[in-house]
Amino acid sequence: MSLFLVLTFLFFAGSLIGWGIEVLWRRFTGKEKRWINPGFLAGPYLPIYGLSLCVLFLLSFINVAAIKGAIAQKIVLFVLMALSITVMEYIGGLIFIKGMRIKLWDYSEKWGNIKGLVCPEYTFYWYILSAVYYFLIHPKILEWLYWFTNHLAFCFVIGYFYGVFTLDLCYTFNISAKIREVAKENKIAVHYEALKDAIRVRNEKLWEKRHFFFVFKTHRESLRDSLRAIFSKKE
Repeated sequence: MSLFLVLTFLFFAGSLIGWGIEVLWRRFTGKEKRWINPGFLAGPYLPIYGLSLCVLFLLSFINVAAIKGAIAQKIVLFVLMALSITVMEYIGGLIFIKGMRIKLWDYSEKWGNIKGLVCPEYTFYWYILSAVYYFLIHPKILEWLYWFTNHLAFCFVIGYFYGVFTLDLCYTFNISAKIREVAKENKIAVHYEALKDAIRVRNEKLWEKRHFFFVFKTHRESLRDSLRAIFSKKE
């Protein structure tokens, strides 16, 4: 089976499943306990989970035979998986802060956090997800892929996903450029989730329709004006 095909499928599946996990997590364990569209993009997918699933697949082939005991081997493998995803999470978060002045997530209130981008608690969650992947998902991947390649309709679904995903990237980076512009004026790094909440509140005050996916969509004023109004209140 082509490695490209495997990674393409895993990114697709991981992005969608991860989005579903985040939506449920925020609804039932978050501070506000309501339905929120999480993440950087507008659509129902989180690339960090898709990339993580690809990383887990590649790391699952690491040879840990030098370690004695099957249980110890699995523990070491899951630790490597969790640490690899944590490093990827840290680098991704740092790129957005330095390059776009946007903080996609914030673990500043968590114990042992590093710049609010990673923390032991979420590394532990990655460890659990790594174990779930290894025992429940990895053994089934080739079986799912053979089914996938034998059903052209599903191939169309994945192709459609990547088409929408590409358009979403263009749309979101256009919005991010506007956020970066206003953030640069105020010499701050914007907390992305907090900003989305502030946009929702402002739209409600302006009697605008609430959008689950297109959170930054405004009608009565430009996005730049909304951003400047929000940041001026914080000063």
